[in-house]
Amino acid sequence: MAEIEYRALGKSGLMVSTIGLGCNNFGRAGTATAEQAGTSAVIDAAVEAGVTLFDTADIYGAERGLSETLMGHALRGNRDKIVLATKFGMDMNGLNGPDWNARGSRRYIRRAVEGSLRRLQTDWIDLYQLHQPDPHTPIEETLDTLDDLIGEGKIRYIGHSNLAGWQIAEAEFTARLGAHPRFISAQNEYSLLVRDAEDEVLPAVNAYGLGFLPFFPLHNGLLTGKFSRAGGPEDSRIMMIRRHLVDDAPWDVLEAYRDWCDERGVTMLAATLAWLLAQPGLTSVIAGATSPEQIRQNATEATHWRPSAAEVAWISDLFA
Repeated sequence: MAEIEYRALGKSGLMVSTIGLGCNNFGRAGTATAEQAGTSAVIDAAVEAGVTLFDTADIYGAERGLSETLMGHALRGNRDKIVLATKFGMDMNGLNGPDWNARGSRRYIRRAVEGSLRRLQTDWIDLYQLHQPDPHTPIEETLDTLDDLIGEGKIRYIGHSNLAGWQIAEAEFTARLGAHPRFISAQNEYSLLVRDAEDEVLPAVNAYGLGFLPFFPLHNGLLTGKFSRAGGPEDSRIMMIRRHLVDDAPWDVLEAYRDWCDERGVTMLAATLAWLLAQPGLTSVIAGATSPEQIRQNATEATHWRPSAAEVAWISDLFA
């Protein structure tokens, strides 16, 4: 296996692996990572494989905060080897006290960051991300609070998720005018099957030099090659709770893609990861895993194949 590559996240000195570990399955009921043993096994395998970017959020898990709690125990002894990213700003069901839907406010962020630090059993968060826009709080207040947390050493860098193109631009120029640290990363949904981000989000990301981190990059596993018109692994998330994704998938296109990959002796997973990593501004593909074998496979496939510009263009056109 070729070694995993590392890239700077946006215009920053924060280096991350080009394949990351999405931690939304940690603490999820019905998965092998619902409990501590399963979570620890996946995290140990990821560290061993050279994966450094671990992305979670305070809402992940069957109970709010459970993913962070399991990670806090699993990361003992490995904290300095990884880039730990978490998020705030979605409904914690009162765990951070009443918030009146103003989860980008100074009052709320202070409560949220202390809760994440405690659950993660760490003194600092490498990348602290606003999980979704807060329509009630000026972005200036959010940035000012995050600026203070950076000064206190509780967080190192800041990012955002689910912002529209105009909101990315607003945040950028608000940071410049207020002399605040800039957001260095953006997370939005993006895959071969969901390419809305190409309209406004990716142009904004590239214009302002942010590192792009797509979520659902494998479309819940549909782009891994493990599924067909008939279905897929019975214990997969799609088959258990999102069967409609299989039923509604564009199978003529997916089958043409599979045939094209077979002709080149490359797996669909490797081709999909390679296509993503060839997109301008895209820094790391954050993929979920529920077993050590899965994280090792992701790490191997992410370094397996380097497509030509013509091959990247062909894949883009096929899914256009």
